[in-house]
Amino acid sequence: MTSGLRQPMSNETETTKRVFSQEILRTIKSIITSDRTGLFALFVMLALALLVPAALPSPAAARPRASSPRSIVDAVRLRGGLGHAAPGPLEGPLIVSAVPTKPFEGQKPGTSGLRKKTKVFQQEHYLENFVQSLFDSLPPEELLGSTIVVSGDGRYHNAHAIHTICQLAAANGVGRVWIGVGGLLSTPAASAVIREREGGVAFGGIILSASHNPGGPDEDFGIKYNVRNGGPAPESVTNAIHERTTTISEYKSCLNLPRVDLSQPARYEFERREAAPFVVEVVDNTEDYLALLKQAFDFPKIAALLRRGDMSLVFDAMSGVAGPYAHAIFVREFGVDTSALLNCVPSETFDGGHPDPNLEYAATLVARMGLTKHGTPSPDEVDAPVFGAAADGDADRNMILGRGCFVTPSDSLAILVAHAHTIPWFQREGGLKSVARSMPTSGAVDRVAEQLGLPLFETPTGWKFFGNLMDAHLLGKEKLSPLICGEESFGTGSSHVREKDGLWAVLAWLSVLAHHNKKTPEGALIGVHEIVREHWQRYGRNYYTRYDYEQVDAADAARMVAHLLEYAKRFQEEGYGPESPQRLTDMMALSVVDEFSYTDPIDGSVASKQGIRFLFDDGSRIVFRLSGTGSVGATIRIYIEKYQRPDDSDALEMEVAVALEPLVELALAISKVREFTGRDRPTVIT
Repeated sequence: MTSGLRQPMSNETETTKRVFSQEILRTIKSIITSDRTGLFALFVMLALALLVPAALPSPAAARPRASSPRSIVDAVRLRGGLGHAAPGPLEGPLIVSAVPTKPFEGQKPGTSGLRKKTKVFQQEHYLENFVQSLFDSLPPEELLGSTIVVSGDGRYHNAHAIHTICQLAAANGVGRVWIGVGGLLSTPAASAVIREREGGVAFGGIILSASHNPGGPDEDFGIKYNVRNGGPAPESVTNAIHERTTTISEYKSCLNLPRVDLSQPARYEFERREAAPFVVEVVDNTEDYLALLKQAFDFPKIAALLRRGDMSLVFDAMSGVAGPYAHAIFVREFGVDTSALLNCVPSETFDGGHPDPNLEYAATLVARMGLTKHGTPSPDEVDAPVFGAAADGDADRNMILGRGCFVTPSDSLAILVAHAHTIPWFQREGGLKSVARSMPTSGAVDRVAEQLGLPLFETPTGWKFFGNLMDAHLLGKEKLSPLICGEESFGTGSSHVREKDGLWAVLAWLSVLAHHNKKTPEGALIGVHEIVREHWQRYGRNYYTRYDYEQVDAADAARMVAHLLEYAKRFQEEGYGPESPQRLTDMMALSVVDEFSYTDPIDGSVASKQGIRFLFDDGSRIVFRLSGTGSVGATIRIYIEKYQRPDDSDALEMEVAVALEPLVELALAISKVREFTGRDRPTVIT
């Protein structure tokens, strides 16, 4: 009998099965030839016979394995995290089943894929419908025999979802699936694997993550598709997927595909009747990504900085997928003691936390860095490290802190652009070519780009909008890479991959610190606050805050948006504009009120309804936007920004809440957010 799983069965396993079966037959014969008193025993033995395949070790489980050093991911023994079940015996080739189904409402991907409550994804056929719709939306001739990446951030339901996707991939003609050890790949690492592994042969990747949202049976799960360039699928693809979900009537799955052992690198082949074998490869989840970072940064220079007696750091992975990468980089490469790493063991529930790196949810790190939850220096004496950083659940977001200093994501982006020359990869590529930011992100980077003579692009929220800019030269346009881009929502990155990248931002900041301290003596180290202050003194300061109202009733949020659009309509009808601003107070005059729309300069596609902007004649802004990253209800985000020129040094050092108080009150009054939502205060202020 030939097994579809091409691995030899061990002699020990074969012998065990033969002896066990012979013992059962002898017992049955004895019962039948003696009397009827043993019928109950016969029943028990027959039941045991049926359980033999499950009770005995599978061929793969019985196979001898070389011992390997204990990995940080070995600590995860979770239903939604690492899969440790070895492949069960597969008798014969994979069988493709056509499973009848019906459409589910609401399977429309948002800013970063489809995100819902975990229980929604656990509904029968729900995940299968979406994945089949994805496969149906791809060119069949390119999908056939292709290699795809399937991994996630380790949240609850991750391992089960990976197995389900493999079953559908095998049935839909995919040739090979790459899965990170433990089913884990950070989102930027998945992009790197798609782009770099075996010269970039992967057709795309399915990433299982709800990013910075909580995980668990009662929390969030997510799925998104990344295309061949390693970036999020463009709207043309996600729209096609959604359209297909509304008409799907069946999906194809190889239901007899056994689970594979995800605990260590391995290769598995499964026979198919009318196609080449289906291959599953479990790959090292840090290898490709780490190799790429080593090309981008000067690791020896960063290591030398971290060896200084006056330098110290702390990194918080927030119990997300960044943990294994933090160990590989900080401990293995730089020699940092593990005591500098917080929450670096991945957890399917993020240890009950909210893996969003901000002042509210990264409270342990914030306090350790000598800060209050408002980002101001703590009144208590704290022996804080020089540098602190955090990443979110899938490691694509970052928060940067200094001793008693919170760096806003918008300032972080601007400072990294101003210091791009300190990063070797940009030097080798002939220097930075362009800069991009999402519309709600502050204008801090605009002033840097202007002084450096770099083109700047203002896009809607969503990393996919940066992808076309990065690949402009491949689409017949002027080359805009290397490029640095960022979002106010703690996302920073560059064209080294096609996703935002939390650890890239951390290493970029360490490169900036190394540059500023290459000649400073021990005990005179220049820290984060000094670098930030120097930046303000040169370019000015953009005071910035964001108010988040989470899980708002969708109808209430829609009424607030309608109210703001009516304000914009009246503003234009009454003739206000840049030449004749609407004066609200002696200090505030509105010059623009509009709904942001974006025409992609590369492919001409249009993204409308991207947020409502209130622009003031002094450079201040208020932006209102509904977020597409939540799983329940609506999230209202209010972005408030005030620009302070660099010629008033005292005004550069104000507390953010004090500097923005008049604009905050105006934003709350204009939007009537309290009246529409019934909320006295936002869920989170960052």
